[in-house]
Amino acid sequence: MSRAGLDKKPQEVALMFDGVAEHYDLTNTVASLGLDRYWRSMSRRALHLQSGERVLDVAAGTAVSTVELTRSGAWCVAADFSLGMLRRGEAREVPKVGADATHLPFADGVFDAVTISFGLRNVNEPEQALAEMRRVTRPGGRLLVCEFATPVWTPMRWAYQRIVLGALPMVAKRVASNAEAYRYLTESILGWPDQESLARAIDRAGWSNVEWRDLTGGIVAMHRAINPGDDGSPDTAPDGGDTASETVTAAGESSGSAGEPVSELADEPAGEPAGERGADGATQPS
Repeated sequence: MSRAGLDKKPQEVALMFDGVAEHYDLTNTVASLGLDRYWRSMSRRALHLQSGERVLDVAAGTAVSTVELTRSGAWCVAADFSLGMLRRGEAREVPKVGADATHLPFADGVFDAVTISFGLRNVNEPEQALAEMRRVTRPGGRLLVCEFATPVWTPMRWAYQRIVLGALPMVAKRVASNAEAYRYLTESILGWPDQESLARAIDRAGWSNVEWRDLTGGIVAMHRAINPGDDGSPDTAPDGGDTASETVTAAGESSGSAGEPVSELADEPAGEPAGERGADGATQPS
């Protein structure tokens, strides 16, 4: 297995996930202290899904995230390039498709929304995957990326990167079916771009109205965007209102527009630190 700092070879990554599939869900829940369920719930709520909408869940693994999305009443399909992961989730009654995120086997514009949770950093060409997800999403459709991020408070960032992530392989050794794979996953988290850098990548892939919200102090971030269509103009925001409040451009500048504040990307329960983008594009703790 290539280390996270090297080019990710799709076949090797797929085989790695095949190897961890047996105890993957349990390991995630134990390692995150149960926060994985909260992050999935927040992602579903941030998409503002409506009954009958068609949703693609990319890098869905065992389809736990896909089942969460179906709670909205939407029709959801799980896609993953690890067939071992999909087989592990065969009891979950959602459609499943073996698929590479950079070459999705779907026609143009067939989904109302597309999401990828904790999978984009494992793709060898993330921007190609983001562009491909835009291709299969209708004009005005939504993207939601939930991914590990960079904690915004320096002491928390130090503790998370040095202590929490350092302990992850040891935790995985007790419950995972392939503990070595979690060393790779830890390195992939440490090597992943911060929130603003990911927002710029999403913008470069052709999405518009890019915004993000930090969860759990920035350990995880949700990025949301709209497919503007061929004319470059988004139809509506996910809730049917105006477009989102700020668009991150490829140059790193922000242009304001009327609509939903970044702080309202998704409601967080009391006690959960929220993050908002400041005028300089950086995420600031509230």
